[in-house]
Amino acid sequence: MLRLILMRHAKSDWNHPHLGDHDRPLNKRGVASAKALGGWLRRTGYQPDQVLSSSSERTGQTCVGLALPDETPITFTRALYMAEPEIMLDVLRTATGQCVLMLGHNAGIAEMAERIVKAPPQHDRFADYPTGATLVVDFDAEAWKQIGWHQGQPIDFVIPRELV
Repeated sequence: MLRLILMRHAKSDWNHPHLGDHDRPLNKRGVASAKALGGWLRRTGYQPDQVLSSSSERTGQTCVGLALPDETPITFTRALYMAEPEIMLDVLRTATGQCVLMLGHNAGIAEMAERIVKAPPQHDRFADYPTGATLVVDFDAEAWKQIGWHQGQPIDFVIPRELV
C-alpha cells in the first residue's frame, strides 16, 4: 500500500507588492496553520517518509511549519510550482517513499485531488481546496509508477480552520 498526503500551502501574505508570486511568504495565519497541520499529521500518524514540494517560498515555509522529523527527505522542485495535475502525477510517479507528502498550489492541486480519488471525501470544502487543505489517500499499489487517475481511496481530509 502507498499513501499520498496532498497538501495545499498555508495562507500566504499579499502585503509585499515588490515580491514576485514565487517569493511570497506565509502570513501570520499561514504560519499558525502550518504548525497546526504538522500537529495533526503527528496525532493521526500520517507521517510522510518523503516530501515533494513546489519550490515557492510559501510551500517551503509551510513545510518548515509542519516540523517533520529531520531525517525526512524533502525535494523542492520548480516543476510543482503552479503545476497542472498531469505534471503533479508525473512528479509523484518518481517518488520512492511509502507515504509521500506533496505540497503545491491551486488550481492544480484541487484538480489533482479530485482526479486522484475514486470518489471525493464527504467534506463541504473539498471542491474548493482552500489554503492548507490536506487530503490523505491510500493506493493499492506497490510502486508510484502504477498510480493513475481515480484509483485512490480517500482516508481523511482536513482544513486548518478545523484545527486552530
